[in-house]
Amino acid sequence: MKILVTGGAGFIGSALIRHLIGHTRHAVVNVDKLTYAGNLESLASVAQDPRYAFEHLDICDAAGLADAFARHRPDAVMHLAAESHVDRSIDGPAAFVQTNMVGTYTLLEAARAYWNGLDAAARAAFRFHHISTDEVYGDLAGTQDLFTEATPYAPSSPYSASKAGSDHLVRAWHRTYGLPVLVTNCSNNYGPCHFPEKLIPLIILNALEGKPLPVYGQGLQVRDWLYVEDHARALLRVIESGMPGETYNIGGHNEQRNIDVVHAVCTLLEELAPEHPAGVTRYADLIVHVTDRPGHDQRYAIDAGKMARELGWTPQETFASGLRKTVQWYLDHRDWCRRVQDGSYQRQRLGLGDGTAAPPARGPAA
Repeated sequence: MKILVTGGAGFIGSALIRHLIGHTRHAVVNVDKLTYAGNLESLASVAQDPRYAFEHLDICDAAGLADAFARHRPDAVMHLAAESHVDRSIDGPAAFVQTNMVGTYTLLEAARAYWNGLDAAARAAFRFHHISTDEVYGDLAGTQDLFTEATPYAPSSPYSASKAGSDHLVRAWHRTYGLPVLVTNCSNNYGPCHFPEKLIPLIILNALEGKPLPVYGQGLQVRDWLYVEDHARALLRVIESGMPGETYNIGGHNEQRNIDVVHAVCTLLEELAPEHPAGVTRYADLIVHVTDRPGHDQRYAIDAGKMARELGWTPQETFASGLRKTVQWYLDHRDWCRRVQDGSYQRQRLGLGDGTAAPPARGPAA
C-alpha cells in the first residue's frame, strides 16, 4: 500500500512514518508544510529508504495537492497535518481555522477528485483516515465518565473547535459523496521527537537548564497519556482493518494529573541526570504555579474499548515505562532539541489571550 501522510514531519506524523517504513512494507509520501513544529530531522532514519518520498506542500494548496495525488497515486491518505497547540490557538486562532478546517476541506476535495478517477477495485480499497483529538469532546470535570465514540462534541478552545469542525467535514464527505473515511480521536501523546512547547518535553528541558517548571493553577488537570509509538501502531491498525465511516477512540489508559506528571519527570531526572544545574538542589524545587489557561478543560479520559474489541489493539506501554523512555530520549538527544529551536519559540508562555507572549518558561501545554 502507498500511503500519503500529511503532517509527516510533525511529532505524531514522524512516529507514524518511522513505524510504517521500519515495520511494514508500505510506501509513504510525506506531505508537510514544515512549520515551526515540523522537523525532517525526526525522519533521518528513514529518509533514504526507497519507499519514502517527501513533498514540501501546504494542504491549503489545492493545485499542489492535485499534482501530488496524480504523481504518487496513493492507495490511502492519513491526515495528521494540523495546528495543534491550544495556547497558540488562543493567541492566534486564524491559523487554526485556516489549516485545520480550510486545509482539511482542500485535502478532502483533492482526495475525492482523485478517488473518483480510480477504477472500481481501487475506489473500493481507498481510505481517507483523519486523525483527530479527544479535545473535541470537551471537559469531563466532576464525572467518572470516559469519552466514547458516541460522546457529543463540546470543544472549549479555538484549537479543539477547529478540529471538531474538521471531523464534521470528513464525516460529511463520507455521507454526501461516499468517500471511504475513517476518523480517530486520540488522547495526549508523549514520547521522542516532541516539539518542546508541550508539557513533558518543556519540563525536561527546563529542568536540565535550571529554569522554572511552570504548572497551570494547582496542576490538578487530568489527562490520559498515550505513548506516541503505541499511537502509531493503532493508526496502522485502523488504516489496514478499520471499517469506512467508523470512528475509533485511541487512548493509553493512563490518567494522570499534570502536577503528578511533572513530579514523575523530576523523579526520573534525579535518577538519570543526577548532576543538577548550578544552584539547583532538587529538580522539583523548580516547580512554580502560574495562572491557569483561559477555558482550560479539567479532565480528558478515553474509552479505547472499541479499538480492543474490533481491531485487537491495546497500548503496550504503561505511563511509567513510556515516561522513562521519553526522558532518556531527551537526555540522549540534546543536540536535536537545540536544532529544532529556530528562534520562533524559546519555551515562553503562550495562550495569554492578548496576542502577546510573556517572558520565557512561564507556561506549559497540557
